[in-house]
Amino acid sequence: MTNLTPFGWPTALLHTGEGHDHGFISGWLESLGRVGAFLDEVLLHGLTDTLTLVPFLFLTYLLMEFIEHRASDRTVGLLTKAGPFGPLLGGALGAVPQCGFSAVASNLYTAGVLGAGTLIAVFLSTSDEMIPILLAGSVSPLTVLIITLYKALVGILVGFLAQLALRLFSHKERHIDIDAICEEDNCHCERGILHSAIHHTVTVSLFILAVTLALNCAMFFLDGEAIGRAVAACGPFGYLLSALIGLIPNCAASVLLTKLCLSGVISVGAMIAGLLTGAGVGLLVLFRMNRSLKDNLIITAVLIVAGVIFGAVADILPIPPL
Repeated sequence: MTNLTPFGWPTALLHTGEGHDHGFISGWLESLGRVGAFLDEVLLHGLTDTLTLVPFLFLTYLLMEFIEHRASDRTVGLLTKAGPFGPLLGGALGAVPQCGFSAVASNLYTAGVLGAGTLIAVFLSTSDEMIPILLAGSVSPLTVLIITLYKALVGILVGFLAQLALRLFSHKERHIDIDAICEEDNCHCERGILHSAIHHTVTVSLFILAVTLALNCAMFFLDGEAIGRAVAACGPFGYLLSALIGLIPNCAASVLLTKLCLSGVISVGAMIAGLLTGAGVGLLVLFRMNRSLKDNLIITAVLIVAGVIFGAVADILPIPPL
């Protein structure tokens, strides 16, 4: 029997089985009925989604601490000079189906290792759960590849445009400053690289877990069918609504939008609008770690504008139907 949310929306629509097969535990929770479904969707998925990020976060903070304490000026200079090609690399890496690179990019941006253009490219190309869901829904691999490449190209294009705009209109230069993260987290760097990396990983992971559990709880009680009807009924403004849904820093948003498209409730373009703004937990980490609220809001606004514009463009292009 299909588990339903309190509003009658299948829980499978909010969390795909692909990549979330907990075997024995899920089977036992399913036998508990509605309570078990809640524990599975909210608690179990929240824990596993957070745990998959821990290795990415730890390795990132370990690298950042190494750069700060051990790397030579030459190494730092090479990282800085790689900036002009950052959006190209960011768009390509963001398109790889994984859950942690957007969080990695947010930390590296906060430390001044990556530029805003690179970060935006990563965010726009990241697809969270889109690829496995489309493939599981018997969508042609060629169509999945086209959509993935489209998102990556949009990320690269907008990333380069953002980088150009910063050079033309901003007189503020960013420098590598990992101390800012250490001061924010009070990690006691004097205790060594490993201690600092573990401290940062634990504090950020606990923050992500708390927010993820809250969002999972909210998504469990959402009426997904009503959301889909609202997006479809809004006409051109549906792209904006979809883009705003995509901003939710939780994989459930990408699952919801992708499955609504597979069900024919929303268009491919509306789905892409939300998937372009959907950066996984990247935005969550950005707002947690980066002190400049102004910069964070500008980056978010760029994601929304890009999502709306290129979502609408996608519906004009001859992308094969799902």
